[in-house]
Amino acid sequence: MSRTVTVGLDGSPESRTAAEWAAREALLRALPLKIVHVWEPVPEYTAHLLHGSETDQHWIEQMTCGSAEGLRSRYPGLEVISEQLTGTVADLLCEAAGLAELLALGSRGFGGIGGFMFGSVSLSVVARVERPVVLVRAEEQAADEHKMDPTGVPSAAAPFRPVVLGLDTDAPDDTLLEFAFDAAARREASLRVVHAWPEPPTSFYRFSGDAELYDSLERQQAAALTEVLRPWRHKFPGVEVIEASRCGSAGQVLVSASHDASLAVVGRRIRTSPLGAHIGHVTHAALHHITAPVAVVAHG
Repeated sequence: MSRTVTVGLDGSPESRTAAEWAAREALLRALPLKIVHVWEPVPEYTAHLLHGSETDQHWIEQMTCGSAEGLRSRYPGLEVISEQLTGTVADLLCEAAGLAELLALGSRGFGGIGGFMFGSVSLSVVARVERPVVLVRAEEQAADEHKMDPTGVPSAAAPFRPVVLGLDTDAPDDTLLEFAFDAAARREASLRVVHAWPEPPTSFYRFSGDAELYDSLERQQAAALTEVLRPWRHKFPGVEVIEASRCGSAGQVLVSASHDASLAVVGRRIRTSPLGAHIGHVTHAALHHITAPVAVVAHG
């Protein structure tokens, strides 16, 4: 069965924005778009206080079909499939993600601070699935992913802004690098690869020779980043690669470097613990504070 770009739709503004992003991504990838709505039944003893199940089902069908028709009209040539499921939302979205090229979900912005707020369902899905998950904020527009046009106005007809990748050179993963380079190539955008390294301990004590040590570490870290990217530059010769090796907190460095991104890409190591799956502090920072769509790519 061919893969799809899949989006979780619940009728909220953020999920509708995610559906628009997913439609554009499906066209970039020449894949069908699949809209998934999950209805989670309420307990019987509270059902009489809410809408009846028949009313709920009718609204779900109208909303899903209406969204599909609207996307078909706005994106000619896009194949749109819709599916309505009943059960636990997080579990069924995880299952849908397993059959998808990627899964898009909506996130509400923090407004003035400009970040993401994602609830328990989104967090659970991001932490559990092994396919890429893209979080899209409610206010995201197609023009936001593009540079200004010649008149200085954001326009979807202008070139894409850079794709930004947060990379750990100590443990680079091919799945993560492949996703980021491919995303940049499809957008005909530059790829800004960001690597953060910690400040040397001696800098806290201002020992003599600190400047030389810092310069040496800076050169070593930059060289390590260049070496990791060398084969990928050859594999994707058409992608302009911008290397950014910075001293500081990995989360803060990535957030700062993503202020003008069309898409930010960050990894999540697949691992289990007695406390369950988790996403890591850098990915957590990216999801909360990067205003562009954020792709979380699970890897080994």
